[in-house]
Amino acid sequence: MTRRLSLILLLALAVLALFPVWGPLAFSAKYAFLLQKLTGIMILAILAMSLDLLVGVAGLVSLGHAAFFGLGGYMLAILSPQYEAANVWVALPATMAVVAAASAVVGFLAIRTAGIYFIMVTLAFGQMGYYFFNDSKLAGGSDGAYIYVKPSVEAFGLTLINLENKQAFFFTVLGALVAVYALLRVVLASPFGRVLAAIGVNEGRVRGLGFNPTAYKLVAFTIAGALAGLAGFLAATQYGFVSPAMLGWHQSGHVLVMVILGGMGTLFGPVLGAFILELAHFGLEAVTEHWLLPMGALVIAIVLALPKGVAGLLLQWCGTSEALAERGANEAPEAQRRSQGSESDRPALEGQTEPAKKGEGEP
Repeated sequence: MTRRLSLILLLALAVLALFPVWGPLAFSAKYAFLLQKLTGIMILAILAMSLDLLVGVAGLVSLGHAAFFGLGGYMLAILSPQYEAANVWVALPATMAVVAAASAVVGFLAIRTAGIYFIMVTLAFGQMGYYFFNDSKLAGGSDGAYIYVKPSVEAFGLTLINLENKQAFFFTVLGALVAVYALLRVVLASPFGRVLAAIGVNEGRVRGLGFNPTAYKLVAFTIAGALAGLAGFLAATQYGFVSPAMLGWHQSGHVLVMVILGGMGTLFGPVLGAFILELAHFGLEAVTEHWLLPMGALVIAIVLALPKGVAGLLLQWCGTSEALAERGANEAPEAQRRSQGSESDRPALEGQTEPAKKGEGEP
């Protein structure tokens, strides 16, 4: 990532983090709604980044990723007392552990297939999860389940974060978004991440070098599932409601579009894709009730115009700009050296006269 792009992303993060400051001044009456909307988009961005680890890095296109998202939400509903707050120090680790275990089981079976077969297997597992919660009475069946009180974040009897406060929850989700991005950056920069990226490019060559691609893909599938569970936990906390729709293939496809629009394999691209898709949805829905038609046209236009997504465009622009700047910085001293060299080659300098040639001035 170039310095210019890093500055752009940090600036965007600062603008987002300061929304509770400038938002009330810019939007007044709609501020509370927009704050909740941005919080929901950041949760989807976490889900999209977790999917990007599979799709953009490991080359595993999953249409069942929302199953782990929904399972994370249902775990909070199950662990929450009916009219009391769940302890986040218990509920969150338990949720991520259960979702990680479930994703490890699904991944163990799914990664033994490839290509279209992998897509179909993950889709099948996702729909199994959907119908399990839809048809069972475990958590409300098809009606879903309510979470009446948000989890409590306490230590030694003191409330550290009041998640009932919308601004406090906004910053909590923002912190989770940054933490997940940083974690995945560390993972990708590690030897494990480099091998995983190589598997996404040429699995046969990686296998020929003595690595076991199956083990690497299983670990990646488990990590991605656990992070999707975190996103589901946060979504259930925000909306106070979970339903089987959270696990359906529509949700998986929706997040996959975010990854593709933003730019696969970049991590920050899916975050951009989540904001672009959700804000476009919000804007078009406010203009027309037939918003699906222009939304489809927008998605098609972006995919055709930007095959590498919005992140690919930013990387190209920032890379080209820095390359030109570096080239100019390198050429300036070279031009100066050439200029100095040409001056030293002159036959006469200021204040000096050119030596008389032999025979000149003689009688």
